[in-house]
Amino acid sequence: MMKLRSSPPSPFGRKVKLALSILGLKGKVEIEDANTADPSDSLRSQNPLGKIPALVLENGDVLYDSSVILEYLDFLAGGGKLFPEGEARFPVLRDQTLADGIMDAAILRVYEKRFKEPKYRDPAWDAYQAAKMDRGLKHFEDNTPPVPASTADVNAGALTLACALGYLDIRFAGEWRQTHPKLVAWLDAFEAAFPAFTDTKVPPAPVPDNAPALLQ
Repeated sequence: MMKLRSSPPSPFGRKVKLALSILGLKGKVEIEDANTADPSDSLRSQNPLGKIPALVLENGDVLYDSSVILEYLDFLAGGGKLFPEGEARFPVLRDQTLADGIMDAAILRVYEKRFKEPKYRDPAWDAYQAAKMDRGLKHFEDNTPPVPASTADVNAGALTLACALGYLDIRFAGEWRQTHPKLVAWLDAFEAAFPAFTDTKVPPAPVPDNAPALLQ
């Protein structure tokens, strides 16, 4: 059986878990927590970057990051499901990349607070990351994708967007909801249509400044 190294709050790990459910592959992968802050965790030998998620294949090979893992899972499911064929593929790749970027910027803001003493934090750098998030959210608010009607219609862009918004709910108290009504409606409809999104949710919780990286 394949093994997914991740942590429950990770939006990138959630992205893979959601894809597993949508593609009908959930029973083929064991989920195993990884602690990115622990030098003794085998994650660092599985992925030299020490980042999650990492997918350990049955032959021992390892795939990373989440976008590569989604490509592989789509291949296992027969192809052309999360990533359309032909020209339609590229808008999906673009949307996935933008939603990934929102999550990257959000995580960097979380880490800035978690790993730096207040006197060493850089408000200008935090604002720079926040602006990335704001521009990304505005793009999706202005170009809200259609809600997939069924698992057959879910693509990697929509799946990743849902996980990005879910992460902002967890780590930023859902502040994005106040100014992005179309995205709020979109996420509500997405969650109602796909119970797997609810199943992979972790409850919002404050993150102590000294929390381990496992709590991404």
